[in-house]
Amino acid sequence: MSTPDLFDNMSPALPLSTTQRVAELHRVLHHHAHRYYVLDAPEIPDAEYDHLFQELQVIEAAHPELVTPDSPTQRVGGRPLDGLASVRHAVPMLSIETETDTTETGAQKFDARVRKELKLQDEDAPIEYAAELKFDGLAINLRYEQGVLVQAATRGDGETGEDVTQNIRTIGQIPLRLLGVQVPVLEIRGEVYMRRDDFNALNDKQRQRGDKTFINPRNTAAGAIRQLDPAIVAQRPLSFFAYGLGEVDGWLLPPTHSAMLDAFEAMGVPVCADRAAVSGAQGLLEFHQAMGAKRDALPFDIDGVVYKVNSLALQQQLGFKTREPRWAVAHKYPAQEQLTTVLAIDVQVGRTGKLTPVAKLAPVFVGGVTVTNATLHNEDEARRKDVRVGDAVIVRRAGDVIPEIVGVVLTQSARPEPVEGLRQAQPEREKERGSIFTMPHTCPVCGSAAVREEGEADYRCTGGLFCSAQRKEAILHFAHRRAVEVEGLGDKLVEQLVDAGIVKTLPDLYRLGFTALAALERMADKSAQNILDALEKSKQTTLPRFIFGLGIRHVGEATAKALASHFGKLDAIMGETPETAASVEQLLEVADVGPIVAESIHTFFQQPHNREVVEQLRACGLQWAEGEPAQRAQLPLAGQTFVITGTLPTLSRDQAKDLLEAAGAKVAGSVSKKTHYLVAGAEPGSKLDKAKELDIAVLDEAALMAMLATFEGDKS
Repeated sequence: MSTPDLFDNMSPALPLSTTQRVAELHRVLHHHAHRYYVLDAPEIPDAEYDHLFQELQVIEAAHPELVTPDSPTQRVGGRPLDGLASVRHAVPMLSIETETDTTETGAQKFDARVRKELKLQDEDAPIEYAAELKFDGLAINLRYEQGVLVQAATRGDGETGEDVTQNIRTIGQIPLRLLGVQVPVLEIRGEVYMRRDDFNALNDKQRQRGDKTFINPRNTAAGAIRQLDPAIVAQRPLSFFAYGLGEVDGWLLPPTHSAMLDAFEAMGVPVCADRAAVSGAQGLLEFHQAMGAKRDALPFDIDGVVYKVNSLALQQQLGFKTREPRWAVAHKYPAQEQLTTVLAIDVQVGRTGKLTPVAKLAPVFVGGVTVTNATLHNEDEARRKDVRVGDAVIVRRAGDVIPEIVGVVLTQSARPEPVEGLRQAQPEREKERGSIFTMPHTCPVCGSAAVREEGEADYRCTGGLFCSAQRKEAILHFAHRRAVEVEGLGDKLVEQLVDAGIVKTLPDLYRLGFTALAALERMADKSAQNILDALEKSKQTTLPRFIFGLGIRHVGEATAKALASHFGKLDAIMGETPETAASVEQLLEVADVGPIVAESIHTFFQQPHNREVVEQLRACGLQWAEGEPAQRAQLPLAGQTFVITGTLPTLSRDQAKDLLEAAGAKVAGSVSKKTHYLVAGAEPGSKLDKAKELDIAVLDEAALMAMLATFEGDKS
């Protein structure tokens, strides 16, 4: 099999300038593809690359005789195949021995075997090894003739593989022409794989289209390579790493495996950077441990590392046993996927009220630990995977990541033996399976309504003030400086109070005694008294702050202020009874309150336990000024919109905002035609430019305070 040079079949009538331009386009496009796909360091914008690519397409369309196998336009091409042709490997693609002992003994055993084969004594120098990663993908043989990719084949049974040339051409990382190498034959072997982020993005697209998602990167990459239509393969984000040689003719072999990988890299072929030349068993062990610690941070999956005697001369001396080289071994890590059975599906409530279905599993050792729980994320995900009680499932755990179920395996038996492959549909088993999972519509912790809003994937408990699962989050929000504000009540103290059972609901904060506080770990008497003083001070608040502090979903500061302004009194919102609380229709009359927010507020005040918490807080002494809604319209700055920018001399932005809102103004975040005044401090930025452009009045802090003082004087 030989590859024609670009000029071999050139028509005598074809202008030399055209062929020269095609050759130049080949060189430039290959260079930039290597920068983009292999080095991740592009030199030109995508649009410029596309422009050059399209120019080449135009020339080739006019002169088909100039199209060569290494042309950048041939990455995605060819019609769908009827089947994959067989390829006989010139040099067999043999497997290597696997060492499943994940301890240091695994490395020591391999080193001892090699030293024994080489008849080395204890006093002889340690052997140098090449240590690299064991990728979780599909082995591929790339055949280059005269430096041009002419064929790609799978491993198959080691003797015969399948021709996947069309599909391999779609992988941007794999060069169609090697840099600086034009020998008769050079076969480079490596692994096609899929990065985790590419796999996740692919599954996101599948979900958006309502299509089936893929189980894991390895199976997805392998399935893509064996597709009959290269256009489909081109849509799969595949990557490649080289790690070995096949047939070689005319290329001078380097002395070591490490040097060979360096040579591949110089040719423009991707080689993994996580590799090393190490000395003896200790060097192997250190590499195994280092990569094990780094495993979960890698952007792709591995299931172990590979040790190879670095010297190619020693490799030849060691030779093979049966179908495995004596000079290499794969040292595995604990499996990250295993098969187990779903015993039950429970629903857990997070600190923000999110309900998450969790599968209770028959204990299984996976990813180095025994796993008994796996997240199903939400109702849609549980239904999409169709996980039911009694099912055999594939569970995955990568390091500290929460274990998750990646797929169901349906077989004839209720508890199948581990099998390869994905879920196989067998309708006759449907009657034996458990029922389809349905998310409960009440919180399993507190009994409050659990709602799923339009456009949301998650159900959430509405009993934020009452639900024990959300207790810490509710307290921290209530004590926030923009809410009721309890100075000194931070994360650690709230955790202590809740974990000790001292505070179970918000009103319990105001029942705290000095003795209980002072008894907490690392709580000095003065600190305890400061907290009690801060709690007493917080009883004097404002209605907007109190409403915001209740933690009603979707109700932020601005909405809380709008509610207080519109209704004037809390009782006008919550009513004397749930039946007399403000209706959704009434809430929709409030400025900036839409259907979702109105429904959330209405639901909150329909919950008896939420109402009880509010009444208890009032009984504890929390109070605020209330008035009729019309009173706000009489405030001096009612109807005026201000924007604050830059750093003011003495006021913080929050203080300035509070002063303006107390005078009836609305404080917006951006300048528009509706803005009446811009309050500008030091380094005002683009907002000042915008205000000048729109001819909006600009105030400094002194002018703002003078304006507010004038209004105060008018009131007196």
